[in-house]
Amino acid sequence: MSAEAALDSQARAKVFGIGLNKTGTLSLHEALEFLGYRSLHHGGMETMSLVQKAIAEGKPMLTPLDPDFEAFTDIFGLTYHFYLADVQYPGSRFILTVRELDDWLDSRRRHVEKNREMNAAGQYQDGFLKVDLELWEAEYVEHEAVVRGYFADRPDDLLVFKLIGGDGWEPLCEFLGHPVPEAPFPWTNQFRPSAASR
Repeated sequence: MSAEAALDSQARAKVFGIGLNKTGTLSLHEALEFLGYRSLHHGGMETMSLVQKAIAEGKPMLTPLDPDFEAFTDIFGLTYHFYLADVQYPGSRFILTVRELDDWLDSRRRHVEKNREMNAAGQYQDGFLKVDLELWEAEYVEHEAVVRGYFADRPDDLLVFKLIGGDGWEPLCEFLGHPVPEAPFPWTNQFRPSAASR
């Protein structure tokens, strides 16, 4: 176990990955775990429903989740209601993963096509089954603009992390106050539609 993992989890601020899916959220999750955070990635429809229910009831968003989790990535309610997390969990750190728009759209399309195949085989029950590139593009542009606008006067609380564009340990560790590991950054789900992206 690393020195970071031995830190008192209650003494550290929560870390919210608030990038949309297919922007490197799984790699971010694995990097956070390597740095010693207990991280929750996605969690499926059940986690999404629990978070949405807490929001609807006016409760802190993390109330229904295991309190030992310190970091969260690719969880629908947390991604889109990051401003509530900011209010409910003061001192939290926010990481917006971003990537080139065309590559992101292609990655999402391939993801949905895979979901459809799995759904037809009875292996996938979630609802991410429709390709809508125009809607997705608007969603991506709006989400990034809203996040950047919200943190415009607080740049120290937000890391815009172009993980799929080559950002690795250095900006992440500087943002979170950790030494840079000697181990390689944990890239996952790599796909190269062009020489410049994964």
